[in-house]
Amino acid sequence: MTGEKRFFLDVRQSATGVSWQHRLTERQDMAALAIAQGHGVPDIVARVLAGRGVSAEQAERFLDPTIRELLPNPASLTDMEKAAARLADAIVAREKVAIFGDYDVDGAASSALIKRFLTHFSVPSEIYIPDRIFEGYGPNPEAMRELISRGAKLIVTVDCGTNSATSIEAAREAGADVVVLDHHQVGGPLPAANAVVNPNREDDLSGQGHLCAAGVVFLCLVQTAKLLRERLPNAEPIDLLSLLDLVALATVCDVVPLTGVNRAFVVKGLQVARQQKNEGLAALARVSRIGEPINTFHLSFLIGPRINAGGRIGDAALGSRLLATDDPVEAASIAETLDRLNQERQQMEQEMLAQARAEADAELAGGNGPAVIVTASNSWHPGIVGLIASRLKDYARRPAFAIAFNSTGIGTGSGRSVTGFDLGRLVREAADAGLIVKGGGHAMAAGITVERAKLGELRAFFEERAAADVFRLQNEESLAIDGALAAEGATIALLDALEKAGPFGAGHIAPVFVLPRHRLTDARAIGTNHIRVDLQSQSGGNIQAIAFRAVDTALGEFLFKNRGRTVHIAGSLSGNYWNGNRTVQFRISDAALA
Repeated sequence: MTGEKRFFLDVRQSATGVSWQHRLTERQDMAALAIAQGHGVPDIVARVLAGRGVSAEQAERFLDPTIRELLPNPASLTDMEKAAARLADAIVAREKVAIFGDYDVDGAASSALIKRFLTHFSVPSEIYIPDRIFEGYGPNPEAMRELISRGAKLIVTVDCGTNSATSIEAAREAGADVVVLDHHQVGGPLPAANAVVNPNREDDLSGQGHLCAAGVVFLCLVQTAKLLRERLPNAEPIDLLSLLDLVALATVCDVVPLTGVNRAFVVKGLQVARQQKNEGLAALARVSRIGEPINTFHLSFLIGPRINAGGRIGDAALGSRLLATDDPVEAASIAETLDRLNQERQQMEQEMLAQARAEADAELAGGNGPAVIVTASNSWHPGIVGLIASRLKDYARRPAFAIAFNSTGIGTGSGRSVTGFDLGRLVREAADAGLIVKGGGHAMAAGITVERAKLGELRAFFEERAAADVFRLQNEESLAIDGALAAEGATIALLDALEKAGPFGAGHIAPVFVLPRHRLTDARAIGTNHIRVDLQSQSGGNIQAIAFRAVDTALGEFLFKNRGRTVHIAGSLSGNYWNGNRTVQFRISDAALA
């Protein structure tokens, strides 16, 4: 934001220790007015659009994004024509294709996309997902040779492969062709594959670096289908739009920016997901007890974690098998297994998080504490450290690492960062300094392998390199507010209008509203660490709100302490379904005394 800071309701230090500021600049205030007047949308929705850079001219198209208008030309990605041609060759010749995927949701969805495409054309194929603990991320030479020994003539790597030159060389030497469909940052020379399609390679000028792997795969299938219309004119054409539920799932769970075609993928993909045509997704929705139309919250917090549970603590291939199957019995069985694994994962996560938070509290006691929280244990599961790092980062408002050490003193660690601090760069610097065995990542997340003997040095290195930036960012931290709302203004009609401006997520941030000068009539703990809050506006309107995981936090303390007082409450609107009724729920993220 340029110019003077514009404090919202003059809140300079909230319950969570941040200032509140107007999201919109004065120029965006004018744009919001033009959108409201020109398109007949509610003022508050116009503010949400303007605050995300949408102009009055763009508003109409933005509210109804279409694949047709937003899909880039697949051939604009470097090597895409080569990749599609090789895939089309395999389909025409009925060659066996092996799909080598990553063990997360994006890898599972990408693998299932290609599997479904090949199955439609009756081409034999198999999916291979490496074991997170024993094989690690990406292709390894042994697995590649194994796939070739089972008859694969073409191996397609999805959501991995860009940085696997040795493994791809091994596959080529063993007699198979390799096509890489990936989106990860490039670290080193590209592999000698038949095609490496990755919008983040330096010589790719497509401008599509925001795609997840499933988005790249979808573009490849669009290009391949085009070739097959010429080469197999009598084949039944495939309905690619019916696969957008998988692209939406991956786009949301991989937390890529919801801008451009990604937003259209999610809007249209949710429409497909709601039809429940994919047996695997339908089975997961049932075990997750989703009793309403599927939305991005369900993908992120209910369906995605269950698919990930297989890769974290179970059989890594379960997720891709589930998303690729058309057998309702198999789908139900796998979904139940993933649900059970997810419950086990939650239990392990709770125990690990309690230990990690105790360690963090000891470091934070009596002052600022370290700029980067580093927690470690010999008893943690390496598949869950990323989740712990993420929770610690939110808890301590600074970058955090969680490391699981094995019996030989080698630790597998994962780190998560705060906005504005490049954690990937810090990890690469630590690798260059010889303090970790290996490591990599991007601005917001990174992975490391470290020896226990080097842990003290690593902590000191992080402190020296990060302290100035992290504490500066903490001091400047603010909550951007889109506008004010009274309890009686939070209606279903407003919720529907806001949903048209979504879906919200990374790169298209969910709107934050303030309920100003509302009386906090009650606050009580419910469920696992949540707080239910009743609020009343000055004109007598009532609204129920919830603060998730807020017990034992500064926000929770504020809510309990200020029962009966007049407060400002910040948060977001969501729909709540219960017994067939839909009501508006306010999700609290912060509060301040009025």
